[in-house]
Amino acid sequence: MLTREPGVSTAESGRRRPARERLLAAAARRFYADGVAATGIDTITADAGVAKMSLYNNFSSKADLVRAYLDARHEEWLGLYRARLEQAGSPREGVLAVFDAYADHAEFAYERGFRGCGLLNAAAELPAGDEGRAVVRAHKEEVERLIAGHVTRLLPERPDEARVLAEHLAFLLEGAMARAGLDGDGERLRHARSMAAALLDRL
Repeated sequence: MLTREPGVSTAESGRRRPARERLLAAAARRFYADGVAATGIDTITADAGVAKMSLYNNFSSKADLVRAYLDARHEEWLGLYRARLEQAGSPREGVLAVFDAYADHAEFAYERGFRGCGLLNAAAELPAGDEGRAVVRAHKEEVERLIAGHVTRLLPERPDEARVLAEHLAFLLEGAMARAGLDGDGERLRHARSMAAALLDRL
């Protein structure tokens, strides 16, 4: 089981990091635990142990910090996915690696418990047209493209069926993530993985 908080790598523990990294780590903790709107700049700088001026030396505004947090969370998920993909020996296992990466994220030791997808949680607080929402949309689109790439390799002669199945699997994953967030654990994601495996085994 993974035990670190989002945005904080084990290699960083026990040593002093640059202000930007500390600010991003603090933002990851506070935005996920308390929400974007409820978390002020003073809270983040205090959590990071830096002066307020350090924040504005690294980020032009809170909105800029939010976008950096969303980008970092996306990259963090990609790291989990790539680690899982290294163990995948087939397109089928590649699809399941996407589900496993989401389940891995759910296993982090969040300060106030697992609350679902941090990207969607943030997007729900941002107004329509906000650049942060575009970051979240791009992440979800990339996840679906990754699934589609694996499914296409499974069904090279059936592109229409592959496209429909990839969308189906992406919806299954997102629905499971929403329910897992409400339940506060990753059980729904593990169930969704089993359902995805059953669908793939019927191809």
